[in-house]
Amino acid sequence: MATIKYAIIGGGINGLAVARQLLLDYPEAKVSLFEKESSVAQHQSSHNSGVVHAGLYYAKGSLKAKLCRRGVTLVREYCAANDLPYDECGKLVVALNEVEKERLLAIYQKASDNGVPGIKMLYDDEIREVEPNCIGIAALHSPETAIVSYEKIAKRIAAEIIERGGEIHLSSPVKSLENRDGTIHVMIDKENGTIEHPETFDYAVTCAGLQSDRLAVNSGDIGTPKIVPFFGQYFVLDDAHTGEVKGLIYPVPDPKYPFLGVHFTKRIDGKMTIGPNAFLSKARENYDGKGCNLKDMFDYATFPGFWCFALKNVPAAMREVKTVLSTKQFVSEAVKYVPSLNGMKVYPATRGIRAQAMEKDGSLVDDFVIRRDGNIIHIRNAPSPGATSSLAIAEHIVRDVMQESNQP
Repeated sequence: MATIKYAIIGGGINGLAVARQLLLDYPEAKVSLFEKESSVAQHQSSHNSGVVHAGLYYAKGSLKAKLCRRGVTLVREYCAANDLPYDECGKLVVALNEVEKERLLAIYQKASDNGVPGIKMLYDDEIREVEPNCIGIAALHSPETAIVSYEKIAKRIAAEIIERGGEIHLSSPVKSLENRDGTIHVMIDKENGTIEHPETFDYAVTCAGLQSDRLAVNSGDIGTPKIVPFFGQYFVLDDAHTGEVKGLIYPVPDPKYPFLGVHFTKRIDGKMTIGPNAFLSKARENYDGKGCNLKDMFDYATFPGFWCFALKNVPAAMREVKTVLSTKQFVSEAVKYVPSLNGMKVYPATRGIRAQAMEKDGSLVDDFVIRRDGNIIHIRNAPSPGATSSLAIAEHIVRDVMQESNQP
């Protein structure tokens, strides 16, 4: 029987997880992963909060709800098996007024529907039993929400892929996949033009994150959802203030705004951060905040969905731009929940870029989007909790989506 050959495009945590899952389920298969950078996990996998989300917010029956809960179990088990840090520091979602309290009760119901373990509504003084310096009239406590280093997890998975006989081709930016008579040809972008990888493949999975729409369209898939990049800045608290917050403190999401808002997030190294805000990025991979990419800007400026979104979200943009222009304003958003930190010193930390999938009408795509086009599968949208769900997304693709194509 001929060896089945798979091409995985993208060396972030989702692409790595898919390659690993293929080698687990089909140890005799030939699995080749292509990554454009000189090492894996250089983009969203290493520019995130590190939170292992418990599944509080996601609609019952959605892919997010299903794969997040499964993903938590798999990430916890993977960290334990590979001696990687995993800290169940817990999380509070805090309501400051009666309107937020009603929204919080709806989140509690979703979390209950999703089977999130240990959740409990807290009121007044009960909040301070968990977070002594936090104020609020109500809070949802998720004691098993955890933090990890997704970069370390991704790099361990990469090592495991090699150990299991897979290949990782670094510095290999894939421009497109060409399907010729059922055989997939991988086209690599080089300085002197596009070249074809010498080996062909039976199946391919694209996990291209911020470039997912471009790679999918170049490979013959539909034009939407489109990726519009939003950056999120984090600040780390001065060591003198780190101990004032024990775990994670989040605001109650406002349905009028598309993004969550500034919150407290403990890092796996023990540091405490606040962030992120969310504002339109001048480039898809602009992690240092410097310069711009005219192609990226032209891409969303000529997309009708972006302007529909922008016109509907002027108040949100005004709120967020204040935190972009003023560190003091940024800090004040967090201090609402822990007033004792008023006047604290903070320092710039990591900056992430959210690959926000958007439709032509300006609506934001909420759930994971995994599309199969013949023998090519595209991950078109995997936002938070994409990292939490990565090992479960891989299971879903290999054991469910690929089986739909009648492959062994």
